Amino acid sequence: MQRPEKLDLQDYLNQQTQQVKQQVGDKRVLLALSGGVDSSVCAALLSRAIPGQLSCIFVDTGLMRLDEGDQVEAAFADKDLHFIRVDAEARFLGKLAGITDPEQKRKIIGEEFVRVFEEESEKLGDIPFLAQGTIYPDIIESGKDGHENIKSHHNVGGLPEDLAFTGLVEPLSLLYKDEVRALGTMLDLPDYLVNRQPFPGPGLAVRCMGEVTKEKLDALRVADATVREELDALPTSPDQYFAVMTDTYSVGVRDGKRAYSPVVAVRAVATNDFMVAEYVHLPHDILNRISQRITDTVPTVSRVVYDITSKPPGTVEWE
Repeated sequence: MQRPEKLDLQDYLNQQTQQVKQQVGDKRVLLALSGGVDSSVCAALLSRAIPGQLSCIFVDTGLMRLDEGDQVEAAFADKDLHFIRVDAEARFLGKLAGITDPEQKRKIIGEEFVRVFEEESEKLGDIPFLAQGTIYPDIIESGKDGHENIKSHHNVGGLPEDLAFTGLVEPLSLLYKDEVRALGTMLDLPDYLVNRQPFPGPGLAVRCMGEVTKEKLDALRVADATVREELDALPTSPDQYFAVMTDTYSVGVRDGKRAYSPVVAVRAVATNDFMVAEYVHLPHDILNRISQRITDTVPTVSRVVYDITSKPPGTVEWE
């Protein structure tokens, strides 16, 4: 389906509400609810369109940000939906062991997500529909809708052919990120969800270069939390900012001894639609404080660098 040249969000909401009702009927729908912007807005729209028919599964992959699993569960604890949390860290890390290619990592994570949904849906009874918070940039970057492939998204083209659902429900698939946020406000979602930092479907796996291990992820979680805490405090924060655990090692000094440890990169961009982005000119005193805090609190990190690449030629994510 082609995106119209002009899109009115209220009309879009009304159209998608009716379309979902027609597609689903009185059947039940299963949604991956990460607590991110896309899945949260998708859940809110589906709750309005088909109240009482939505089950939401939060898959704790072990690839989440610091304390995010507990935060997501707490945020939806009082919502009128069936919330299920699945601890799948060991399962995902096992599948990713030894894998370094970013496209392969994305495919593995996407397929494993679906397998978890299938298993959980069997426990819940007949749930024929799988909902996803796919948005238009996902489709464009995955080479769909007549566009050149840039990178695969786990929810576009990464689904196995033997998907055990009758169909997919993707009510946000023609929206850009800013439109998704605006729709979330229209659906009365709280600001802390609507304006939450964007987070890729494969999680920290695509911000952890090379093989994904628990040790690297735990270090990255602390570094990333530091970056977000510092930039959250700015009068005007960038549109997206995070840390990346690179697969590059450098010599450093730790406790008066030589150390050979990974390099962490910091990424901060300004953008309207996430199709084009400019790196943010952060003050050096802030970058210096971020570097000192990360190297002080993450002993396995030797140094911190700042990514000054815009999109294009780079992407916002490193993988």
